[in-house]
Amino acid sequence: MHPAMPSLVRRSHALLALLFISLLLSGCGINNIPRLDEETKTAWAQVENQYQRRADLIPNLVSTVKGFAAQEKETLTAVVEARAKATSMQIDSSILDNPEKLQQFEAAQSKLSGALSRLMVVSERYPDLKSNQNFLALQSQLEGTENRISVARRDFILAVGRYNTEIRTFPGKIWHSMMYSELKQRETFKATADKADEAPQVNF
Repeated sequence: MHPAMPSLVRRSHALLALLFISLLLSGCGINNIPRLDEETKTAWAQVENQYQRRADLIPNLVSTVKGFAAQEKETLTAVVEARAKATSMQIDSSILDNPEKLQQFEAAQSKLSGALSRLMVVSERYPDLKSNQNFLALQSQLEGTENRISVARRDFILAVGRYNTEIRTFPGKIWHSMMYSELKQRETFKATADKADEAPQVNF
């Protein structure tokens, strides 16, 4: 036998053993926690995207309403200020590990939702505004966006639930303590009003 053969055999056995252990561990869910962590970040990115989409619609909406109802200055100003507050927060996936900042973000978005709801009530007083084509187009876009926000929030809540369950139950709890202890349990959106998990009705 060639002198190098025993060494090659040992290396082969070591590689096979390593491969077997890797497969065994992956089958035991060792990768579940980082996978679910990424899922929560992806779901959060969709929440951000849909809130940004809504924010992008508001300047045109305010401009259109102002053209027909300039005297509703207080309501229009409230919407503009609420949008400015909601969009001024620097948000990325790091917010998921900062419950206080997540609550602040949620509060700002809720305030904007309230301001928009008051604007919808005002629009009922102006028949010409309600029949304006640009306004009708904005109505459709805003309704669709509110629905997408609702879906994105629901998906985020579900993703956080799966992640939190994994790190608190067997065998994920073991892997968490051994390998992923830096990943903490996460907060999610909390309903602050009746039917808060449903998309608001945007009726112009």
